Amino acid sequence: MRIKRAGLITCLVILILTVYAAVTLIGLRVRIEDAKAKTVEIAAQVEERERANEILRYEIAHSGDPETYETVARTKLGLIRPGEEIFYDASGR
Repeated sequence: MRIKRAGLITCLVILILTVYAAVTLIGLRVRIEDAKAKTVEIAAQVEERERANEILRYEIAHSGDPETYETVARTKLGLIRPGEEIFYDASGR
């Protein structure tokens, strides 16, 4: 009888440890999937910022060009050349 009881307790302990390990592994799997999703999101942000940095590098490198001055004057300041006329489309399209 004593051998049977020890075998039953051993089986119960093994079963409890197996369930605990399974639950722990499932939890880890969820955390791994979350980490992978976050990694993809951060990689996309890095790529976007690298493109923005590249644009800024280009603008810095070409900041002394007369064409750059003209582009800034026309787009950001709304200036025009002498003798030019601006026509606005009032149709609303």
